[in-house]
Amino acid sequence: MINKKKIIFLIIVIICLIRVSCVLLNNNDIKKEENKKIVGIITDIKKDDNKTTIDIREKNKYRITLYKKINFELGDKVLVNGKFNTPDNNTVFNGFNYRKYLLSKGIKMISNNPSVKLISKNNNILYTLKNKIIKHSNKYKSKAYIKAFLLGKKDDIDIMEDYRKLGISHLFSISGMHVSLFLFVLNFLLKKVKLKNMFIFIFLLLLNFLTGFTESLLRCTLFIVLSFINKKYYLKLKNIHILILTLIIFLFYRPYFIYSIGFCFSFIITFYIILFSKYIKNNNYFVKLFKVSLICFLSSIPLIIYSFYNINLLTILFNMIFVPIISLFIFPLSIITFLIPQLDNIYLFLINILEYFINILSSIDVFCVVVSKPNIFILILYYLFLYLSIKINKKFIIIFILIFILNLNSKYFIRNTSVTFLDVNQGDSAVIILPKGKTVLIDTGGRYFSDSSIIKTKLMPFLNSKGINNINVTVLTHGDYDHMGEAINLVNNFKVEKVIFNCGPYNDLEKELIKVLDKKKIKYYSCIKELNIYKNKLYFLQTKEYDNENDNSNVIYTELNGYKFMFMGDASTTTEKEILDKYNLPDIDVLKVGHHGSKTSSSIEFINEINPKYSIISVGKNNRYGHPNKEVLENLKDSEIYRTDRDGSVMFKIKNNKLKVETCSP
Repeated sequence: MINKKKIIFLIIVIICLIRVSCVLLNNNDIKKEENKKIVGIITDIKKDDNKTTIDIREKNKYRITLYKKINFELGDKVLVNGKFNTPDNNTVFNGFNYRKYLLSKGIKMISNNPSVKLISKNNNILYTLKNKIIKHSNKYKSKAYIKAFLLGKKDDIDIMEDYRKLGISHLFSISGMHVSLFLFVLNFLLKKVKLKNMFIFIFLLLLNFLTGFTESLLRCTLFIVLSFINKKYYLKLKNIHILILTLIIFLFYRPYFIYSIGFCFSFIITFYIILFSKYIKNNNYFVKLFKVSLICFLSSIPLIIYSFYNINLLTILFNMIFVPIISLFIFPLSIITFLIPQLDNIYLFLINILEYFINILSSIDVFCVVVSKPNIFILILYYLFLYLSIKINKKFIIIFILIFILNLNSKYFIRNTSVTFLDVNQGDSAVIILPKGKTVLIDTGGRYFSDSSIIKTKLMPFLNSKGINNINVTVLTHGDYDHMGEAINLVNNFKVEKVIFNCGPYNDLEKELIKVLDKKKIKYYSCIKELNIYKNKLYFLQTKEYDNENDNSNVIYTELNGYKFMFMGDASTTTEKEILDKYNLPDIDVLKVGHHGSKTSSSIEFINEINPKYSIISVGKNNRYGHPNKEVLENLKDSEIYRTDRDGSVMFKIKNNKLKVETCSP
């Protein structure tokens, strides 16, 4: 006989999936430069050294970035007048998608430096309470940790990236672990109060408000409420069904939650903890802790490698060490210290000890492995075999581990060649990936007046997502900052086998890099004529010394699987003429246009001679140089032009002897 309850449950799931699919399919509704006036309430404020970011709620939510100091508080009503636009998608393959990140928070449009005027000060009691907590917390030396545990603000913890490397950053997100401690205290204090449950629900709602309704805390709160309803009205739902119902309510309310990594982690880990619950039961605290850590690790592996492309194999051990330290000491002490200011120095002393050991452990990267991004079908297989190992036979866990090991060594299964021109704003960086993961990097890019690292935000995610954590050859076309400004960051974050410089004397930037190369014992060469790498040759056409850096640029020609590529660096028309006189060049399939499309390069004589089929211009959006030049674009009109400012990163894949072009458009 068909179970009616299961049919109803299935129908609800299908309706939810249809709604989520419809919303996500309409995610391409992009609006550019729309003038708007909005009147809304400030719901969040984040202040950096040179900018302030505020979130404003009208009917919709907006994110405003101001490059000046403001005196607004949470709950203030303001008038915003300016240009709003949809945030860009990632322009580097497998990079961080800022648009989806904001969508997960309900924000669809942003504005940079609009005018913001105060209409009225905050008169909401909840925002008043939150403002007072923020002001009071700012008085403490240990404010970063107090804000993390009271307000869900982890941004001020300087070593949060180190916690993430160890796989324990989740300990600073308010979730079930923290709520259980709160509930233990509340149940003890309110055990004789008739309306105990009502007070607990009010407390949970207040905690959600203070922490900005984070996904993990919302999930925990809704699960508790549904469990209470299930028990009170004898619905006889299992915990796993309550969790699924919680998920359905979440996604029906805000489908964009699916873009939140925290949301996915929270539900997947909780799902498998419930499934494994019969194996977790144990009177010994540390045995139970080990089992929970193991389950969390196994259930989070697929999502970690899908999102971050690396994993620390000692995460289970680190969780066993730091879960009791942070949950039983650091977390409760943050609340006690907030209430008793005299404990601030003692609390700070304990934090410093904690951070000291975290710094040491995070510097040991021998157990940190890079794992290529699995496609969605592999991801499903991961979770399917983990599920089967619980429900049917533990032997399925072996298949789960085998899939992980194969993914771990995926770069050795690379059979096709690709050349990718990365969007590094106003600069150059190209990556050649050969079979078995052999990698050549041509230039690193480099942004003036920016604290953002191109290596960490663009190159590292791109290469790590392919399982690559070392670079066989780095070619620096010349010593300009926009071509090699990230070189020191590169050798500090990747294993680099050798570096190739151009002809001519070393400038100051190159000399600084050489000091680091000598220290790390990395080989380097200059003014070479050719280089062999995995059955391929790179030919360096410019070996004459000129009196300026651009003319001395390395000009590289290579033939990959029958397709001809040419990288011009910042070579000028002078260098082009010299090359034409010296070599009999064939027609070029893919040309990296010289000097970002400047009028000093890409003469009509040179372009007519090499007759490129595709021309790539690496250039920054709205750059102050006016690149690319109209005359250069006219010279290149017979080729198919790609620009990183419009098309994002451009990848040329050679598969089955055919050249395929992909872009990562904003």
